[in-house]
Amino acid sequence: MSDTTQADILIPGYAPAAKAKSGPRQGYLFGPWFDFFTLGGGSLIVCGLIALLLPKGIPTLQQALLVTILMTVINQPHFAHSYQMFYRNYREKAFGASYAPGLRVRYIIAGLVVPVALIAFLAGTALSGNVRVLTYAANFMFFLVGWHYVKQGYGILIVDSVQKRLMFSDRAKTVFRVNGYACWIVAWVAVNHALSEPNGYIGLTYFSLPLPNFVYYAAIAAASVTTLAVAYELVQRGREAKGALPWNGVIAYLTTLYLWVIFVRINPLVLAVIPTFHSLQYLAVVWRYQLNAGAAAPAQSGSGRFWPSGVLPNLAMFIGAGVVLGFLGFMGLPRLLDGV
Repeated sequence: MSDTTQADILIPGYAPAAKAKSGPRQGYLFGPWFDFFTLGGGSLIVCGLIALLLPKGIPTLQQALLVTILMTVINQPHFAHSYQMFYRNYREKAFGASYAPGLRVRYIIAGLVVPVALIAFLAGTALSGNVRVLTYAANFMFFLVGWHYVKQGYGILIVDSVQKRLMFSDRAKTVFRVNGYACWIVAWVAVNHALSEPNGYIGLTYFSLPLPNFVYYAAIAAASVTTLAVAYELVQRGREAKGALPWNGVIAYLTTLYLWVIFVRINPLVLAVIPTFHSLQYLAVVWRYQLNAGAAAPAQSGSGRFWPSGVLPNLAMFIGAGVVLGFLGFMGLPRLLDGV
């Protein structure tokens, strides 16, 4: 969503919104500790405690209850917020004159073509009773999730570097991206390089792919080499900046690639809670964007008739709508359709 990552809205240092009451500390989305916890550092603490104190996880029923609560409060709203922002003023974005033609085409593909194609695929698979194809689609979903995770981790690193005015060179950014792709591929190949076997996922049995071992070893080699290249670039940038680095962004990047993607299966409970930390990382950026956009927008006449006007009440309404939409999209409507 290119319109939700504009520097004049997201990066407070570029916008008058930085002076608003809800403005963050200079160089941060909200503040050093809040950024540290939500952007990735919190997962290091929590997952470290889980690995140390609960090496075998927790009972299945307790884990299911925990995951349901986390999904309702954090995971599902993070999905819903994407749609809230993406489809806001969608007609103008896709068919108006505000954006370049190429970007409008991307809005049409992402907002109309892909959802229709996905719905048609799911409906066709369900009506035909071809469960095998649907289970391979689950494997493909995991493939795309890894790409989504590493791209978000890279994006947080760049956002934090811009906020702190500690920019990386084009070469360094290329290295960071390539390493992200390498970590993504090695994580996906790791669960597909053995003989094809069934795995359970939300009531379906999906199948891994019998990829040969040499593909797995090649992926490990690529991830290892690019990891060393990332370390070199970080050391070089630290020397140039006399030890200063966008540390919250660096932690977010490294945590996302290695803890959340490659080593996420070290503990069943870690695997269960990582999506929550991924969602928190996303929500920190989205909430800052919403606060800045609300502070920069003119006050709406009559807005306080049914709901208090102001930046924070508007954010609360945005979050509340995300919780409701997320519940309907992931639990309410699917269960209703399943029952019918």
